[in-house]
Amino acid sequence: MKELELSAYAKVNICLDVLGRMDNGYHQVRMIMQTISLHDTLTLKICEEQGIFLRTDKEELGNAEDNLAYRAAKLLIEECHLEKGIQIDLKKRIPIAAGMAGGSTDAAAVLRGMNQLYELGLEQQELMNYGLKLGADVPYCIVGGTYLAEGIGEVLTALTNMPECYILAAKPPVGVSTKWVYENLSSPLVHPDVDGMLTDLAKGELIKLASKMGNVLEKVTIERYPMIQSVKEAMEQKGALKAMMSGSGPTVLGIFQTEEAMHQAYLAMGKEEPSLELFETTMVYGYQ
Repeated sequence: MKELELSAYAKVNICLDVLGRMDNGYHQVRMIMQTISLHDTLTLKICEEQGIFLRTDKEELGNAEDNLAYRAAKLLIEECHLEKGIQIDLKKRIPIAAGMAGGSTDAAAVLRGMNQLYELGLEQQELMNYGLKLGADVPYCIVGGTYLAEGIGEVLTALTNMPECYILAAKPPVGVSTKWVYENLSSPLVHPDVDGMLTDLAKGELIKLASKMGNVLEKVTIERYPMIQSVKEAMEQKGALKAMMSGSGPTVLGIFQTEEAMHQAYLAMGKEEPSLELFETTMVYGYQ
């Protein structure tokens, strides 16, 4: 095997709580995370020539060496003493700076793919350990599915699969810095009922689960970008059980019981607010 194509799925937060700031400056979080079908596509190819050759279809990704996919390849080449190079072709579909772990999931795909291509024999936990060196979301993106994430996001507990539903994702025409959001987060915070959501997940009760969704970072991001609140309200008016900002934003996700209900909201919101990037998605329960 000298070439491999992989899907790198987006992540959304079904809830996001911040418990406090730690001595090292990082924030302690408690989140329920879910993989959705929106994805980037990466094609990896072993090169006889040493080096990392990254091509993307998005100029705004900037210097290749700053890209998380590039950094993931560099990490494995150095740690595993690989003598051959790697070519990475990255087709982006996950919006950039959208709170959907687009960079982290690309890095995770590179780690998984290179493990296969070079026949490194690394176990999943070893890949997750490497991923943590790149970012707190990368270990989760190695596995995907429905997980509770604690610590800085790296302490993962597998949960009962999210009940079958459909998620409409809407990204307003702004990019949000996760670092900026956390730096501007201040108390008091209204904490979501994470424990209650875990109970609802275990019972497969989608409506109760959706009613408890919450994201403490909305307080910061919506104050700067009020359009996010408007998108949330519009989505719920169009039939979402609940709409919430994912991650640090600005993407808003709406939970729908049926594909038809999601599609009708997709059509209506596309007409009313053409500046939104809209994505109709389904659940993905991890990587095979």
